[in-house]
Amino acid sequence: MLVLGIETSCDESAAAMVEDGCEMLSNVVASQVDLHRKYGGVVPEIAARAHVDQIIPVLEEAVVGEARPDLVAVTVGPGLVGSLLVGVSAAKGLSWSWGIPMVAVNHVEAHAYAPVLEGRLPQYPFLALVVSGGHTLLAEVGGLDEMEILGQTLDDALGEAYDKVARHLGLGYPGGPVIDEIAPAGDPAACAFPRPMMGSGDYNFSLSGLKTAVIRFMEDSERRDAVRPVEDIAASFQAAALEVVVRKTVRAARDCGLTDVVMGGGVACNRALRLMLGEACEEEGLRLVCPSPSLCTDNAAMIAALGYLRYQAGHRAGLDVDVYPNLKLGGVPRTVA
Repeated sequence: MLVLGIETSCDESAAAMVEDGCEMLSNVVASQVDLHRKYGGVVPEIAARAHVDQIIPVLEEAVVGEARPDLVAVTVGPGLVGSLLVGVSAAKGLSWSWGIPMVAVNHVEAHAYAPVLEGRLPQYPFLALVVSGGHTLLAEVGGLDEMEILGQTLDDALGEAYDKVARHLGLGYPGGPVIDEIAPAGDPAACAFPRPMMGSGDYNFSLSGLKTAVIRFMEDSERRDAVRPVEDIAASFQAAALEVVVRKTVRAARDCGLTDVVMGGGVACNRALRLMLGEACEEEGLRLVCPSPSLCTDNAAMIAALGYLRYQAGHRAGLDVDVYPNLKLGGVPRTVA
């Protein structure tokens, strides 16, 4: 079965063709980073207008040869309402004109299934860590429609914290890749930043306070004319943020009796996080499954992969399907054939 995946939840226009839910035939992503860079973050109206311009060229590039897909899978949430509408509208048009079924997909859930595209999805149940600009959460995945949140951020997502700290360091946008690039040249112990909620006894995260601590440290250093190298501040921030995420992830897996950990989302590209979590999982006898960076960031191949699984389970979406900007895990409308 050929599945066409469409993803427009935020600022990437993406389309992909996947065969039988696991073999990528194409995976096209049109980024909007250059459009949003001068604003220091994604501007919803600009993102939606860019999707309108990009969606047709992206679809044309993604559809391989003369092959007509058997199924359209599309992100219906969570995300920016204007961006989501562009992708869902395109999916509806293709479903109607080609006379093929359509499946609705939760963008966050799809991150947990991206490893299937590399033949590495673990057996149920497993622990999913999703870390991105908009989401930081831990969930126990017991089946296709069984995804229970164990913990999540109470304020800033991990990627959001990276971007805000980078902005104050004068590193530009997006900040995550830049901090990941310069942090190895700094001293992670140079600045004594807090580890928020490390001992909270739950699996939740709070990164706003850490971000504020970095900003205040910089302001205080400037007043005292004792400015630290930007590499030291970046390294110390990263060490504090990732230590909390890694420790809570390992503890959640251990407490829930899970042996497999799947990590996805844009921040899963971070080299320090991949290394730290990999080492921590190995020490605890856990298996870390993390897809290649191109499948960690927003992409349509993971939407097609999960869409295929949902279709096989009997789920369908009608032409009246809506978008859900605040969609929760397990919240995709379950219209069953």
